[in-house]
Amino acid sequence: MRHSIEVGLSFGLTSAVITTLGLMVGLSGTSPRLVLGGILLIAIADSASDALGIHISEESENRHSAREIWESTAATFFAKFLVALTFVVPVLFLELAIAVRVNIAWGLLLLTAVSYYLARREGQHPGGVIAEHLVIAVLVVIVSRTLGLWVAAL
Repeated sequence: MRHSIEVGLSFGLTSAVITTLGLMVGLSGTSPRLVLGGILLIAIADSASDALGIHISEESENRHSAREIWESTAATFFAKFLVALTFVVPVLFLELAIAVRVNIAWGLLLLTAVSYYLARREGQHPGGVIAEHLVIAVLVVIVSRTLGLWVAAL
């Protein structure tokens, strides 16, 4: 796989999982419609934001061709957009509390898969890479839930 596409896919997937889980867990005490709206906003606005961020970051390195920069940009947008949309399905068909749990498991599974792939590609032991990434994701979930409860209490 071309490096530029791999950059976009790995960044977009990771960002989609972390951002969407944080939003869902933080808003889990509200309504399914609000959570659904948030996920759709992430799929569109945050995907575009991250794609532009990757675009500018790749340009700032001054080592990539215009084609490589645009490949990373497009891969970031589409990976984040499509992965974020996968979190919609449980919210549409399950009670919100259950949908949040299902999506946490789904998000952690996706992070595990991409972490495993990256570790193997780099010749590293997958366990350490996976653990590092999952700890960060779980911390985001805990902080988001705590913040959501705090805001609801206000």
